[in-house]
Amino acid sequence: MLPIIVSTSIFAICIFLIFSEKLNRTIASLAGAVLMVVMGLVLQFYTEDQAIATVDFNTIGLLLGMMILVSMLEPTGFFQYLAISVGKLSHGKPVRLLLLLGTVTTVVSLFLDNVTTVVLIAPVTILLCEILGINAQPYLMAEALLSDTGGAATLVGDPPNILIGSASGFTFLDFLTHSLPVVIVVWLSALGILLFLYRKELSHKPSDLDALMKLNPNDALKDPKSARKIIVVLAGIILFFLLEELLHIRPALVALAGAAIALVWIRPSIQETLKRVQWDVLIFFGALFVIIGGMQSAGVFDGFVNLASQMKGLPPVLLGLILLWVVGLLSAVVDNVPITIALIPVIQALGNAGIPVNALWWALVFGAGFGGNGTIIGSTANIVVSSLSEKTRNPITPKVWNKRGLPVMVGTLIVASLCYLLLFNFLSK
Repeated sequence: MLPIIVSTSIFAICIFLIFSEKLNRTIASLAGAVLMVVMGLVLQFYTEDQAIATVDFNTIGLLLGMMILVSMLEPTGFFQYLAISVGKLSHGKPVRLLLLLGTVTTVVSLFLDNVTTVVLIAPVTILLCEILGINAQPYLMAEALLSDTGGAATLVGDPPNILIGSASGFTFLDFLTHSLPVVIVVWLSALGILLFLYRKELSHKPSDLDALMKLNPNDALKDPKSARKIIVVLAGIILFFLLEELLHIRPALVALAGAAIALVWIRPSIQETLKRVQWDVLIFFGALFVIIGGMQSAGVFDGFVNLASQMKGLPPVLLGLILLWVVGLLSAVVDNVPITIALIPVIQALGNAGIPVNALWWALVFGAGFGGNGTIIGSTANIVVSSLSEKTRNPITPKVWNKRGLPVMVGTLIVASLCYLLLFNFLSK
C-alpha cells in the first residue's frame, strides 16, 4: 500500500507544480522522475532498469525527427511567406482572413508541432492586423483553437496522438481513416462557433487595405531553395508514414531518417539547428514515462483497471463516451500529455483482460485533442498565443479565453460525442 501512496503523491505533486506554474514543467517532471526512482529503490518497487524500459523511444524518436525538420524550416521564412500570402489572398476581408489563417495554421499543424506553428505564424498575424487596423484577437484565438482541434487528425499532429499511436499500434493511415473524418466535422463546428462569437469584431472593415496589398510574400522567404528541399523531405516522410504497415517500419525511424537526409542535403549549421530543437519537451516526455512507469510498478493502475472492468457491463459506447468527456475535462485544466500517458496503461490492461479497446483509444484521442481548448492553460499553444497577444491592444486574458475558448471546447466535445456514437462500430475495428 505504501508504494501506491508514495508514487501517487509524487505524480500529484508534479501535476500541481506544473498546473500552478510554480515550477517549469520540465524541471518538475525531471525532479519527479528522479524522486520516483529513488523511492522505488528504497521501497523496492521500482529499479533503474525498469525506469529506462518504460521510456517509449518510438515516441521520443518521432518527436526528435520532426523537431529537427521544423528547426531547419523555421529560418527559411516559409511560415511568414504563408501568412503574408494568405493575408493578400483575403483582400483584407475579416471573415475570409480568419478562415484562411485558421485553415493554413491547421493544415501545417497536421504534420508539424502545434506550438512551433503558432510561434511562427502568430507574430505575422499580429503584424497583418496592425497594418489593416483590425483587432488581432479573433485571428489569434482561431489559430490556437483550430490548430489544437485539427492536430487530432493525424499521428504526428498532436503529442498525445504520438503516444497513443505507439501504445496501440495505430498507424498513420489508421488516423487518416478513423480520426480525420471526425476531426473535419468537429473542426467545422469549432470554426462556426468562433465566427458566431466574434461576429461583432469581424464586422469591422480594415482601415488600410492598400498597405497589405503592397506586401511581397517573397521578401519573407529568406532561403527558398532550402525551404523547397525540406518540403520535399516532408512529403517523402508522409509517404513512408502511409506505407509503414506495408514496409513494417516504425514512425520514429521514418522521421529520424528524414531528418538525417535533410541535414545531409542542406547542410545547415548543426549547432544552430540543434539550438532550435525543443529539448525541454523531449525531457518532459521522458521524465513523465518514468513517473508513470513507477506508478504502474507500484500497482496504482490496478484499481483503475478493476473499476473499469466492473463497468464492462455498461454498453461499450457509453464507456467510450465517459472516457472521452473525462479526458476532455481533465485536459482543460491539466496538460493533456500526462493525462494521456497515465491512461495508456489502463487501456492496455483492459485489452489484456479481453475487453475490446479500439474504440476506447479513439475516445482518448478525441478527449485529449479537443479538451485542451477549454482554458488558457489547457494547451501549450494556448499559452504561447496568449503571451504573444500581450503586444496587441486586445490581449487574451484567462477571462477572455474562458468566454471564447470554453464554448468551443464544449461544442466540439458534444459534436465529437455525436460522431463517436454514429461511427462507434467503425471505430471499434
